[in-house]
Parts: sequence; structure tokens; C-alpha cells
Amino acid sequence: MNNQTFKTPALSFAPELLLSAQGIRVAFFDVDGVLTDGGLYFTEQGETIKRFSTLDGHGLKLLQQAGITPVIISGRDSKPLRHRLNALGIMHMHLGSEDKYPVAGQFLQKLGFEWHQAAMMGDDWPDLAVMLRCAFSCAPQSAHMEIKTRAHYLTQAAAGYGAAREFCDLLLIANGQYARLLDPHFCTQSIA
Repeated sequence: MNNQTFKTPALSFAPELLLSAQGIRVAFFDVDGVLTDGGLYFTEQGETIKRFSTLDGHGLKLLQQAGITPVIISGRDSKPLRHRLNALGIMHMHLGSEDKYPVAGQFLQKLGFEWHQAAMMGDDWPDLAVMLRCAFSCAPQSAHMEIKTRAHYLTQAAAGYGAAREFCDLLLIANGQYARLLDPHFCTQSIA
């Protein structure tokens, strides 16, 4: 295997899917059931504990590096969630609101983008209005049927276990950024 073949990205998506995801500049994400497995874990003191995937976190960072703005809109608000989003450098979030459509519209206006430049990953009814307006939508396999039947893409990975990363990777490939971001991670020495 020559060095150039080794550097060719292994990940690919169907061409028609990539065409529909081109031009995305902002990506909206739900949290529970998208960035987490959807389960709610409580301590004996009643505090919520959440589990996040490092794959998903790195995907959100890569979007930012590619000039695609990740925006988190969640019906729940918690200290663990805020801590995770701050650690990832997520600048745009709205937590504690089930009415996501007007919130998404406000973010688009604030950021200077239009609906045809937006994508959304959601899993349940509160995400539907935003998903239907966005140019591209995605859902994990565990999403509610009303969401799955309307999403442009269903992830192979499970929610909270790399599904959001899969969505991020798709957007990066569609917008011509994936190979550029991947290249520095290859060894510059020849591989024996």
C-alpha cells in the first residue's frame, strides 16, 4: 500500500446524500437521544447524570474547525450538560426550551444564515418543526418513527455512541472539509 492510498479517507456516503448536505453552515443538535443515549440517570440525591461520547464531542469540534457552526437546542438544562458544552467550546446553545423552532430561527438571524444553510439532528417530536425547515436532517436509529420517516439520513451508530459524529462526518464530507481535517493526523513518516 503506498502512502497516498493510505491517506485516502475510508469513510464515504452516497453521492445524492452528499449533494443534499452541501452548503450547510449551521448544524442544530438536540441533546437527549442525540448526544446522549436518551436515558436519564439520577443519583440518590436526584441529580441528573449524563454520558457523552468522545466521538461526538470531537465531531462537534471538527465542525467548528470547518466553519460549520454547531448550535445546541435542548428541552433540558443541567450542570453536566453545560459543563460538557463549555469543555467543547460550544458558543451557541439554548437549554430548557421545548419550543425549538423559534429558537432556531433566532439563531439563524443572529448568525446571519438562512434555513437552506441549516441542518438538524433530532430524535423526537420537539425537533420536528426545525428538521422540516432545515435543508438537511438526520436522526439516530432510536428516534421516534415520525422523525425517522422524515429525516434525510438515519445513522448507523447509536445515539450517544457516535451517531452525532456520523452526522458531523457526513456534513464535513459534503462540504469538502473532511479530507483536509483528516490529513494532519496521518503520520508523515513512511509506514512500513
